[in-house]
Amino acid sequence: MSTTSSHEVTGLLLAWNEGDQAALERLIPLVHAELRRMARRFMRNERAGHTLQPSALINEAYMRLIDAQHVQWQNRAHFFGIAAQLMRRVLVDFARSHNYKKRGGGAPQVSLDKAIVTVKERGKDLVALDEALSALSKLDERKGRVVEMRFFGGLSEKEIAEALTVSQETVGRDWRLSKSWLRRRLTENRPNE
Repeated sequence: MSTTSSHEVTGLLLAWNEGDQAALERLIPLVHAELRRMARRFMRNERAGHTLQPSALINEAYMRLIDAQHVQWQNRAHFFGIAAQLMRRVLVDFARSHNYKKRGGGAPQVSLDKAIVTVKERGKDLVALDEALSALSKLDERKGRVVEMRFFGGLSEKEIAEALTVSQETVGRDWRLSKSWLRRRLTENRPNE
């Protein structure tokens, strides 16, 4: 997305904050391509034959974004960070609704690195990763948001730093520490094979 578009998106988000519904109508075409890219990225990490399509994921996330009345949009990066979080929630809810036991009962545990590279049983792995990420977020909310924005949203360290109002170095450090923590958490919870 170009700098002009980025500034335009931020302006429209701020106008939407102030109740301008026309701003929302102008915003959607500007962010649609990026939302589609994010949805495709999410769906690539899902199991083959997944019944949820990227367009359905976008639509569900869009409906949740519209309902997010209490969010005070800061900028483009903040918007896409929230969109990534909502897409993640949609997929986790979808996985859980398809007979996955709460708390990952019976679901194999995987490391974050393995999840990034290749995931065999993606619905179960997503639930396990979601639970580990939720535990991390309880310990350190910012680190959880960094993982969410980077891993699920595909945002750059610069965009994450902008959204969280921290330095890029802090984001990089949070990303490294979070990967290590999640890797350890997922490995500890892996059933004996």
